[in-house]
Amino acid sequence: MRFNIGKLGAAAALTLALGTAACTDPYNPGQRAVGGGLLGAGAGAGVAGLTGGNVGTGALIGGALGAVGGAATTPDRGDYGPNGGYGRRGHRHY
Repeated sequence: MRFNIGKLGAAAALTLALGTAACTDPYNPGQRAVGGGLLGAGAGAGVAGLTGGNVGTGALIGGALGAVGGAATTPDRGDYGPNGGYGRRGHRHY
């Protein structure tokens, strides 16, 4: 017996991946890779399910591309000073 996840399962996987991917630190390349991988896997499974393709293959390809894209696009934290970017460095509020 062959298991077919179908369009509803693909939509559920995409929703779960989007929600999980939102819980990452945008400045950590490892977490961005995991978040991008989950997002890509959900998107790949969703597209494959909607177009009649193999959902597992779509999730695998989407997850790999999302992980590489997430790690490669990690922004730099920058130096925002002691106030976390608010006000000038060394500025005192009286």
